Amino acid sequence: MSEKSCLIIAGEKSGEEHTLSFFTELKKSSPGTSFYGVGGDELKREGLELLYHLNDFSSWGYSEVITKIPFYYKAMNHIVEEVKRRNTKTAILVDFQSFNMKLAGKLKELGVEVLYYVAPQAWAWKEYRVKKIARSVHTLFTIIPFEKKWFQDRGVQRVVSVDHPLWTTYKNDLLSFKKQSELHSPVRLLLLPGSRKFEVEKLLPIFIESIRHLKKEIPLHVSIVKSSSVPKELFGPYAEFIDEEFSNEELTVALKKADFSLAASGTVTLTCALYELPTIVCYKTSLLNQFIFENLVSYRWFISLANIVQNRSVFPEFLQDQVSAYNIVSYLRFWYYNKTEYMQLLEKLKQTKDQVRGEPMSVPQYMADVIDNSYGKKIDTSH
Repeated sequence: MSEKSCLIIAGEKSGEEHTLSFFTELKKSSPGTSFYGVGGDELKREGLELLYHLNDFSSWGYSEVITKIPFYYKAMNHIVEEVKRRNTKTAILVDFQSFNMKLAGKLKELGVEVLYYVAPQAWAWKEYRVKKIARSVHTLFTIIPFEKKWFQDRGVQRVVSVDHPLWTTYKNDLLSFKKQSELHSPVRLLLLPGSRKFEVEKLLPIFIESIRHLKKEIPLHVSIVKSSSVPKELFGPYAEFIDEEFSNEELTVALKKADFSLAASGTVTLTCALYELPTIVCYKTSLLNQFIFENLVSYRWFISLANIVQNRSVFPEFLQDQVSAYNIVSYLRFWYYNKTEYMQLLEKLKQTKDQVRGEPMSVPQYMADVIDNSYGKKIDTSH
């Protein structure tokens, strides 16, 4: 019998974070298996052999993806050849929809069992992908409440609802966390301008302009979480407006201290909801990406995970030209001066924890069983 191996593709930072939620236990549950693929520094430290670093893979928006198409094709061919060379029987594909869905089809043709972790948001973007998932994926893992039934109703046979990775990551802390309902004086406003250079460039100046207006009538203590992936010089011009700085690793400390936050749309909005932090979600992209979204994509529902998970508007969302100091200040003033509305929002946010819990099962053990099965050791994975 050849050495057991498993391919893992985590092509974005969020995908690496998802993978870290199960990878350590997976290694323990499947001793003797070598893991290789695409990931970042943290997965490398945990023992993943990198064929590519996620920094080479990550892109944002349609325009950037288009310029990297030749690289993606070359990388996919290389990964497929490695799967053949190593006689790999199982692959775990994490998020990264466009690349991983195409790769899943190629792996299926080679007889590889594909575990797709974090279901592609086909309900939002491309429903036709469901047929591809049904054909090529051994097990689909979902992390949003309504997804399991949605995919099963459309023909995906084996769907497992799992704890959202953020719940897995912060569960112990959240179980003991109690939100303070009274606002601080001065009010503590947290800025979460994003982990990508373009996000900070587009959003931080507007966030700072909002602060300048708010400070005329509301006493503020302003903090910011600076992502290590964003050049430091982008923050320099706004240093005088910032009272306190936090690193990525100190995110939860920053969330607990804050009364309100302004955030770039992304995974962090769900983290804000879990920590019951009223947040204004903002998103700005290039005119090309806006044109493509408005004309070629039919999805017209929520963009922030906090709202998607709750399937209702708990956080206001401002997109493109809506991202303005006027809109941001108006909402913050509304929350600040309307205690009843503020308390009702906190009650809604308390329910987020219940929305991110999946079926009672061990994801690492399930994955390990599939790996063992693929190499001839029969274990029941029908649960």
